[in-house]
Amino acid sequence: MTKELDKFRMDGRVVVVTGGAGLLGAEFCRTLADAGALVVVADLDVAGAENVASGLRRAGGEAIGIGLDVTQIESVTRAVSHVRAEHGRVDVLVNSAALDPKFDPAHHERAANAFEDYPLEMWNQALAVNLTGMFLCSQAVSRPMLEQGSGVIINICSTYGLVGPDQRIYAQPGKPRQFKPVYYSVTKAGVLGMTRYLATYFAGTGLRVNALTPGGVFNDHDDGFVANYSARTVLGRMARRDEMNGALLFLASDASSYMTGSNLIVDGGWTAW
Repeated sequence: MTKELDKFRMDGRVVVVTGGAGLLGAEFCRTLADAGALVVVADLDVAGAENVASGLRRAGGEAIGIGLDVTQIESVTRAVSHVRAEHGRVDVLVNSAALDPKFDPAHHERAANAFEDYPLEMWNQALAVNLTGMFLCSQAVSRPMLEQGSGVIINICSTYGLVGPDQRIYAQPGKPRQFKPVYYSVTKAGVLGMTRYLATYFAGTGLRVNALTPGGVFNDHDDGFVANYSARTVLGRMARRDEMNGALLFLASDASSYMTGSNLIVDGGWTAW
């Protein structure tokens, strides 16, 4: 019988992580490489993807960086075809690429995002990345996975796919009112719908599909935002960027072999109140 810790190993498996150069995407890539997987770091930022991949290789892991625009079917098809040609299979897809309006120091200049004035073009762009991109990538990897008779798809959701945003935490004294925009909750709720659809659609094929729902991850946010956010969690703090990694590895590996159509929530208790 396989020892329990051995079930978390990913040796010999090929994993594609979209948005792999992002805050959480890079963490996911590192974790999967540490577990023995060959990691394909896929991102619209080609230089960023290769930078993450080269760091994993320096640390002794197997990784390649590729460019990927999840909204373009040609880009998605080309990327998956490349992975299959080079490595023969695709075992895991982590759908981590997404537009997420940030409230951290790198994003001080933000457009007005009140619902009553929200621009249609920004809504459409978010739908294209957050939902259509997930659809295209899942569709592309499903073909080799079905041929293999096995595969895992993990869709990254958000607490705001489960509950409405607490807009109070984004208010800053003396500054124009900002909001978590409408597209974020709507698309993240759609992620859960897609997860359940795909899990049941692939019933009996050996493919498993689950969602991972992170809470807010600290990224040099200002003290006011951190205090506001932390007060809403049971644990009284934001997450560290590495605190989603264990859950991600669990879902990607055989440790979760009897799990599909589920949503694993790692939010410090935000949704437990």
